Amino acid sequence: MPNPKNVHVVPHGKDWAVKREGNDRASSVHDSQAQAWNKARDSARQDKGEAFLHNKTGQIRERETYGHDPNPPKDRK
Repeated sequence: MPNPKNVHVVPHGKDWAVKREGNDRASSVHDSQAQAWNKARDSARQDKGEAFLHNKTGQIRERETYGHDPNPPKDRK
């Protein structure tokens, strides 16, 4: 199975777009960031990839990994 592409939620004018890495066009465009984030997580979950939520300035504010995580979080004890 090829490596899954990461999915990003990015600003798209007044809306929010779901874009796969390497694609020029958005997979989908949504009225709210929450709707786009739900769609991105569903896509990443299905492909066992990662979903990235960007804020309005483009910075990553949240990340979800599905499948194999190459950098799992350290245990907090």
